[in-house]
Amino acid sequence: MAKKKRAAAKTAKPEAKEPKKVKTAKKKVKVAKPRKTVARNPKAAKTAKPRVAKASTPKTAKARKQKADKHKRPQLPGEAVAGTAQLISSEIVFEGPLFRVLRDQLIEPGGKEGIRDIIRHNGSVVILAVDRAKNKKDPWIVIERQYRHAANQFLWELPAGKLEAGEDPLEGAKRELEEETGYRAKKWKPMVEYFASPGFLGESMKVFLAEGLVAGTPHPEDDEQIEIRLVKLSDLLKAIGKGAILDGKTLTSVLFYARGRDKKRKG
Repeated sequence: MAKKKRAAAKTAKPEAKEPKKVKTAKKKVKVAKPRKTVARNPKAAKTAKPRVAKASTPKTAKARKQKADKHKRPQLPGEAVAGTAQLISSEIVFEGPLFRVLRDQLIEPGGKEGIRDIIRHNGSVVILAVDRAKNKKDPWIVIERQYRHAANQFLWELPAGKLEAGEDPLEGAKRELEEETGYRAKKWKPMVEYFASPGFLGESMKVFLAEGLVAGTPHPEDDEQIEIRLVKLSDLLKAIGKGAILDGKTLTSVLFYARGRDKKRKG
């Protein structure tokens, strides 16, 4: 019995031992979370529109009229009443070598009747003579200094003068410039027309721009004593700003010219 037990003990299979659990370090792997994407409406692709060549069309009567209208005096707001006065009677109360004074009885375009004392005049020309030979950006301007009894003082002015009856304004401007200053000009251009004092004076003043000056000898009238100067445009504008220029035609012409130059530079 004991032998059997020993034999059984020898032949008995050993019990399998469970393997020891090995601790392994667990690595935490960070998994990137997918970003939330917001669906956007895809923008429609811009397609370049093909340029259509404009066919040249002959000028119509309407187009010609529009071009002609550009040269007409622009109508300002409130210009409802137009036309001229109805003259009832007119008498000459004074007549001299330069002008005549009329006493007119009339009915104005608005229907109002009245009596007006008016100075009638052939009109005058003003010459803005510009020398751009030395400095185109700041040209020289021909001005005059003479005594004016009506103003009771000496005034700096542009060359100007009275038109003869029926005289062409451009020819009158050429005559006056040469008579008063001796200068002649190769290039002439009308600038602006205005009435100096339309309440009682019927004198229209036409301003001309004269360029390409050629110097000569002045031959003024017997009663004219004129001092001639050439002044830079910038200095003349400074004198205007300081109130040193009191002559209306000079103020109007120089400022109009300077404004036109500024528009060209900006344009």
